[in-house]
Amino acid sequence: MTKHMTGTRKEWLAARLELLEAEKELTRRSDELARRRQELPWVRIDKEYRFETDEGNASLADLFRGRSQLLVYHFMFGPDYTAGCPSCSAIADGFDGFVVHLASHDVTLSAVSRAPLAKLQAYKRRMGWSFPWASSFGSDFNYDFQVAYTEEQQQSGGAEYNFRRSQQSGARFSAVRRLEEAGKEGPLAEIAAGVGTDWATYTREAPGMSAFALEDGVVYHTYSAYARGLDGLWGMYQWLDRAPKGRNETGIWFRRHDEYDKR
Repeated sequence: MTKHMTGTRKEWLAARLELLEAEKELTRRSDELARRRQELPWVRIDKEYRFETDEGNASLADLFRGRSQLLVYHFMFGPDYTAGCPSCSAIADGFDGFVVHLASHDVTLSAVSRAPLAKLQAYKRRMGWSFPWASSFGSDFNYDFQVAYTEEQQQSGGAEYNFRRSQQSGARFSAVRRLEEAGKEGPLAEIAAGVGTDWATYTREAPGMSAFALEDGVVYHTYSAYARGLDGLWGMYQWLDRAPKGRNETGIWFRRHDEYDKR
């Protein structure tokens, strides 16, 4: 016998209609936020970033692949990693399905990571992915967009993530310091070991996404999001939020898609 509240179809419909009003309000609010994102001022990028891609050395403008809009997923895969972050990997599992639709709508979707291209290509083959993935190895790109940090920044706790400086807000790096001991063993250590590093090295990379526009040969930065701002891009959680038990998490349960049958 279920422990969850039960009711008649009539009672369910009444509750569902009440919930529907709240969902509609959320949809309207989401539409308004999308409009406000598009109204943000564009910031011209004059710095010369270089990337390595399957097609060779590329500029940021080259990553647009002839289109006027570029969406970059900042995939956690540092130079010392031997595999991609499992969370980023779960998000990226949906990219191949989106890429073709976005491309037909004048938008290029590409992942960017600091690991050398050969590592990215090998992992891409392992995962069976085909979406564009560029290496920013040796570039300031990840640092400038707040998704990579030096060891000195990590130790001082003064770096910025999600538009906050950690010493002022207790944001990401303060949390990392609190997790340093926990990261020596248990689930956090397992995540770091899964990418071939320790916890400190693992957390010198961070997740995020950034949007860019290309107009008259000039690249502009238009938007970035980090942390829970990426929730909407994580397809499996959108489905879980509609499942009977929701996210139902008691720990880190997900893995790379080729690792589930290994446990």
